[in-house]
Amino acid sequence: MELKDNVYLIDGIPVLDLVKKYDSPLYIYETAVIKRQFNRMKSAFKSSKVKINYACKALSNINILKILKTLGAGLDAVSIQEVMLGLQAGFNPKDITFTPNCVSLEEIEMGVERGVRINIDNISILEQFGHKYGNKVPVCIRINPHILGGGNNKISTGHIDSKFGISIHQLPHVLRVIEANNMHVEGIHMHTGSDILDVDVFLRGAEILFNSAMNFKELEYVDFGSGFKVPYKPDDYETDIESLGESLSQKFNEFCKSYGKKLTLVFEPGKYLVSEAGYFAARVNVIKQTTATVFAGLDTGLNHLIRPMFYDAYHHIINVSKPEGKTRIYTVVGYICETDTFGWNRKLTEVSEGDILMFRNAGAYCFAMSSNYNSRYRPAEIMVHEGKDYLIRKREDFDDLLRNQVIVPEGL
Repeated sequence: MELKDNVYLIDGIPVLDLVKKYDSPLYIYETAVIKRQFNRMKSAFKSSKVKINYACKALSNINILKILKTLGAGLDAVSIQEVMLGLQAGFNPKDITFTPNCVSLEEIEMGVERGVRINIDNISILEQFGHKYGNKVPVCIRINPHILGGGNNKISTGHIDSKFGISIHQLPHVLRVIEANNMHVEGIHMHTGSDILDVDVFLRGAEILFNSAMNFKELEYVDFGSGFKVPYKPDDYETDIESLGESLSQKFNEFCKSYGKKLTLVFEPGKYLVSEAGYFAARVNVIKQTTATVFAGLDTGLNHLIRPMFYDAYHHIINVSKPEGKTRIYTVVGYICETDTFGWNRKLTEVSEGDILMFRNAGAYCFAMSSNYNSRYRPAEIMVHEGKDYLIRKREDFDDLLRNQVIVPEGL
């Protein structure tokens, strides 16, 4: 999004024109930013054989999946439904890695039936999988490196108390299961968390992952998951992807020489690819002043964007109706019957009822975590691609609220 001649534009289209056309609240995705992020990451690891699998839990609209497929991305899926979306979007099954957590063997079998790559993160399922498939179906092993990484304890997945992955201290048990079932392990994987700023966290994890990988003789790839931090505030810090690419590629290439063959370096970015590509527009319903606070109350709430309430996440907010003007302080809140504060004491150009406020970094874990709480409708999604806007999800209506409800006969 850029400000030109006192008008906010997304790929050349005025934001207020988009809101007028599609109404509010409204999710907007700019595909040029997705392409920029994908190419930046690809370039950072150009000295290694790299594969980028998009973590589609961040934003799973099938049109976004198709855009990423055209860029050359694979897919990281965490449910069989995401696997099915990926196949529907046209991904080759072998370009989809299925990494579920705490699911039954039956769900994993659905992935096998569809021909996708299987990533297993607990010994119980590994044993069951081995008993059934032996070496007929290759697997990837997800380890827990016991590294504390991530910007919030709810998104830190590699520490000792995490439910994710198999502890590195259980590696001898894993090797016994694999040997007893003559299993073919094609990959080894870890994911330590999200919003990791420190490059050294990845490099420490690399040493653990490489040491563990030496126990498996038939590997084709080493998967580092993701967790790259993106900037949320103006002048915010972000993971130095270029520095990481240089350092990690060097270590990976050295490891491949020790291992005896060239492997593929895999990453699974979600937020890094789509967060900055997303915008969320909402209309100001009311300006409410109390004895201590001036509230800007919007036509949306935690039912549409829960990250500020769930993760204490910061989203930069702009008054796109008034790019210039007097600055005042507002607490921006939603319309849900619950405390749904988007931001305390935000400096915005003077806000009037009817103005459109825009949330930045609304591409990842925003619509994907939306709900019908308070029986509110979920908003529309649009995509701006090469200077044109496209509706990619219709706004819900009352029929959608009733669609799967079953009304029992009267008198019961």
